[in-house]
Amino acid sequence: MRNLCAVLLLAVALSACAGREPLRSSSQLTVIENEATLPPPDRNDLTAGDRPSLIGPLDTIQVDVFNVPELSREMQVDASGRISMPLIGTIDARGKTAGELAEAVESALRGRYVRNPDVTVNIKSSVSQVVAIDGQVIEPGLYPVTNQMTLLRAIASAKGLAEFAKQDDVVILRTVNGRKMAGLYNIDAIRRGVYDDPAIFANDVVVVGDSPQRRLFRDFVSLAPLLAAPLIAIVQ
Repeated sequence: MRNLCAVLLLAVALSACAGREPLRSSSQLTVIENEATLPPPDRNDLTAGDRPSLIGPLDTIQVDVFNVPELSREMQVDASGRISMPLIGTIDARGKTAGELAEAVESALRGRYVRNPDVTVNIKSSVSQVVAIDGQVIEPGLYPVTNQMTLLRAIASAKGLAEFAKQDDVVILRTVNGRKMAGLYNIDAIRRGVYDDPAIFANDVVVVGDSPQRRLFRDFVSLAPLLAAPLIAIVQ
């Protein structure tokens, strides 16, 4: 009985650790070997590509009209995605970038109220630009999406993978042109540089799968001393 427990424990442990291969260079990855030093990044490598942030309901924005302090103010977008300003009334802000909303305010002011208006809009805080992270992470929830958000950074925002996370079963759910789509990713492969860390966008849903093998391993380790105890008593 004791030998059987040991064999089973070893089998579970080996199954949890098997499958890892050494890194090799590919079209997606250049592996630096023999303790060579990684080259420093170029300046362009340190910035992410432009990923516009869209204004949504309940976001807080700052609208500044140059030389017209009476119209400059911080405001919250209402639940329907609109803002209200003196002289021009309500403007639909939902789905616009800060620049697009500034142009809309300028157009509403031009000619009738302000000659050659110069308007700047800044998003101060956003509750609409979020990603939902669920499944086997430490702290599931909604997290703000930044211009440099990727899958690994999103998971790090949720305090990392939980004990029973299945690293090769991570799904990104996304709606593209009204069509629901899903992408399946392997966190361990991304960490090892096998392929790029995918970008995360507002309204994405990230789901980290559950590993039954990890649960089995934990349960077996916790039960092993109990299974061995009668054998030890008999031997004594």
